[in-house]
Amino acid sequence: MLRYLVLVGAVVNIAGVWGYIHDTVAGKTKPNRVTWLMWSVIPAIAVAASISKGVTWAVVPVAFAGLAPLLVFVASFANRNAYWKLSAFDYFCGALSLAALVFWALTKDPIVAIGFSIASDWCASWPTYAKSWTSPETESGIAYTTGAFNAFTGLLAVHSWTFPEYGFPLYLMINSLLISFFVYRKRIFR
Repeated sequence: MLRYLVLVGAVVNIAGVWGYIHDTVAGKTKPNRVTWLMWSVIPAIAVAASISKGVTWAVVPVAFAGLAPLLVFVASFANRNAYWKLSAFDYFCGALSLAALVFWALTKDPIVAIGFSIASDWCASWPTYAKSWTSPETESGIAYTTGAFNAFTGLLAVHSWTFPEYGFPLYLMINSLLISFFVYRKRIFR
């Protein structure tokens, strides 16, 4: 029964991302395009690798963790003022993220693919960590908190506690909570 909660998590995640998209189009939120583009590509690899290892319901949150950033990335082009100016640091992180994907492609092992997908996604997150810490007003934390809930429901759906089943959802939950903390920390510690 708990595995069906992943559908609730997916709906909650899309609702949170919809708010983020609204704020992006309005120019209140300024997504880092490098991060959001990589966040849309990387989970697809983790989904394929997880399915090849027999993962079923626990992969749903990971799939939505790729779809939601794709929607944000596309929305960032709707308002010319709704994007974060990219720096050399952003491109460096994007290159590290791509390098992790290349290393995975060389191994062709699903477990290694998930590990490198996590490493790649983490590298893609660095620009958003920096931006969320220094300029939290340019972020809408709702997408990250609902993303953490989505990933948590994936952990509830784990059938056997093997890395292909829990690895990416656990990483997504921790990563989303970390960015949420960066965005909300000034409000929390007032």
